[in-house]
Amino acid sequence: MSPDADPRPGRFRACALLAGVRRALTWRLARTLALGQVLAALVCGTAVSSQYLSSGFSVEAPLLQSVLHYALLGVSYTPVMLCRTGSGSVYQIGRRRWLQYFLLGLVDVEANYAVVKAYQYTTLTSVQLLDCFVIPVVMVLSWWLLKARYRPIHYVAVSVCLLGVGAMVGADLLAGRDQGSASNMLLGDGLVLLSATLYGISNVWQEYTVKNRSRLEFLGMLGLFGVIISSVQMLVLELHQVSAIQWSWQVAVLLGAFACCMLGLYSLMPVVIKESSAAAVNLSMLTADIFAVFCGIFLFHYHFSGLYIVSLVLIFVGFIAFNAVPTPTSGMDGLSEDVAEGERRKSGDVVDCTPL
Repeated sequence: MSPDADPRPGRFRACALLAGVRRALTWRLARTLALGQVLAALVCGTAVSSQYLSSGFSVEAPLLQSVLHYALLGVSYTPVMLCRTGSGSVYQIGRRRWLQYFLLGLVDVEANYAVVKAYQYTTLTSVQLLDCFVIPVVMVLSWWLLKARYRPIHYVAVSVCLLGVGAMVGADLLAGRDQGSASNMLLGDGLVLLSATLYGISNVWQEYTVKNRSRLEFLGMLGLFGVIISSVQMLVLELHQVSAIQWSWQVAVLLGAFACCMLGLYSLMPVVIKESSAAAVNLSMLTADIFAVFCGIFLFHYHFSGLYIVSLVLIFVGFIAFNAVPTPTSGMDGLSEDVAEGERRKSGDVVDCTPL
């Protein structure tokens, strides 16, 4: 090195880089991590309420549960859209994009239904492992459609999270948790993979919508079409199971708890996706199974294993590493229409009645 060379610029750059990392690891990442764990807790709430309905009251009606949560979603968000006029009104959105939201509702309803049906044919271990297929599906679709560009650290972080899932499955096996039926593992595993693929499509679709259009539009239209599709499917496939339910206040409370947890999950997920990405949200929700195990230790007398703590730490480490480096996206084609709509909304053509 030349005696006249000044090493300080290099140190300054390193210090600036470290300062940027420290900033990334404080507020933004802490908020994303906290919101992600709220999502995981809500998923845990749906799992616990569903298990209570099944084991305690012999209620196995996943489509009825879907009808309730889509109806609650529609009641919460669709009426707000009725206050809008111009291009942001329900009529205009439905006229231009009704097929998109019908397909989105169909994908979301069938994703929920397929994973519930899978438990009847395959084991808990298979569901936990194969359900992680949603992460590569989301990453591939985000790379292809949203033009997300992942770096090596993101692949390493996903691998660490999946290693955490492996530790959780190992803990379940060592603790002797009930693995459920394996009457037709090929069918059950296929249903899990189908569900994971449909969830991945729904999540990427959601990321595009909330980043380029609006959270209200996504939730309002999903609630509207979701309740229609799930109601028709329930009448065709599940009418006998619904009529056989022995109704009581406990069943009503558990169904209400499931619907409220789903409402919270669907309402908060677009917020987290808008701040991070669909892939990051799915990584954060890997801890939901661990939270369900912790609840099961007290409620269903599961055996505890230290591997659950190892799994939780690995998932947290992988999630933090994934979010420490941003993954910018350039969006899909057709954005100009949404930008124009945003400009019309700013100019006063659209009256937004969204509550603060």
